[in-house]
Order: sequence, then structure tokens, then C-alpha cells
Amino acid sequence: MPIETIFQFGPFRITVTVVMTWLIMAVLVGFSWLLSRRLSREPGLVQVAVEGIIGAIDNTVRSVLPVHAERVFPLIATLWIFLAVANLAGIIPGLHSPTADLSATAALAILVFLSVPWFGISIEGLGGYLRHYLRPTPVMLPFHLISEFTRTLALAMRLFGNVMSLEMALLLVLVVAGFLVPIPLLVLHIIEGLLQAFIFGMLALIYISGAIQIQEHRRQTERKETA
Repeated sequence: MPIETIFQFGPFRITVTVVMTWLIMAVLVGFSWLLSRRLSREPGLVQVAVEGIIGAIDNTVRSVLPVHAERVFPLIATLWIFLAVANLAGIIPGLHSPTADLSATAALAILVFLSVPWFGISIEGLGGYLRHYLRPTPVMLPFHLISEFTRTLALAMRLFGNVMSLEMALLLVLVVAGFLVPIPLLVLHIIEGLLQAFIFGMLALIYISGAIQIQEHRRQTERKETA
């Protein structure tokens, strides 16, 4: 499905996807700023809902990555919240889900791809992180490298395919059946959009925690051997 270009600046095209991404980012930043200025010891409904969401994300991150969870939490929480809003943006008439564009999901997948060595190296150092590619045997090195790229491609394609198919299905039903019949499909779109956001963020968390926990396990083993 071709993505409409809003305007072009030299070789750079500003598409609907880019504009929608900027809009979602502005809305989330603005909402966060306003909410942080109105925090109360006796919270209202909005603050309770937001605190519940943040608490649930924090518990999920800590259940998967007990060690260094506080360092990974900002990235995973941002991914989950952004993807949930981005996936559901398409249900609003006149708006477009940026995650229905392969370029957007590829950018998010590349972000996850780069975050794995970033956290691994920042926590365990370059040598400690690179050694996990040679475990349990150096023969596994090419397979580890191939898996890094294939899982990045799978992340991008999975999110793009699911969101785009949901948008197309909803549009077709609206055209054929009118505005009342597709209500069950709209509910399905919401559930699937939230589910895809959860899956993407969870896979990112698993990839990052895998790199960190491998090094943590190695360090604990070395401590036991020297004890």
C-alpha cells in the first residue's frame, strides 16, 4: 500500500507515517508533561489508570529481567506505550497507523537490534558481551550472528503485517457493510493492536535480557568456582 508524501525536502520525503509518528510523540510527551504537573497524593481516575499501567509494565520487566530491570524499563515502557497508541491510531477516521508502514516497523526493529549490544556492553563491557557469541562453542558464532539479523527482520515484518492487514480489513468492511456492522471487527482491531504491541515489547525485553542474563549467569558461575 503506497504511503502518501506530504512534502519533500531535497532527497528526503516527509510521509504520512512520519507526520503521524511526530504527532503521537507530541501527544504522549504533552500528556506526560501535563500529568507530571498534576500528581496528587489523592489521585484521580487518570492518575490511577496511568500508575496502574506503569506498575504493570514494571512488574513484567522485573519478572523477565530481575537484574538491571531499572535500566531496561524506560526503553521497554516507551516501546509498549508508543506501539499501543500507534497501532490503535488507525481506528480514528482520517488517521493512519504508522506501524502499518514497513519503514516504521523496520526502524523500531533496528532500535531493538542496537539496544541489545548497547545494554550488554554497558553492563558487562565489550569483552564480556562479545564472549557470549562463542558459547557454548566457537562453532556457534555464525549461527548467533545470523539469529541477530533474522529476528530483527521478523520483528519488523510481524508488526507491519498484522497492523496493515487489520487496517485493510476494517476499511474493506466499512466500504461494503457500512458503519454499524464492523463494530465487532473494531473491537478485534483494538485487541489485536494491543496484543501486537505487547508481543513486540516482550520480544525486545527477552532479547535484551538474554544478553544480560547470559553474562550474569557466567559471572555467578565464576564466583562459585572461585569460592
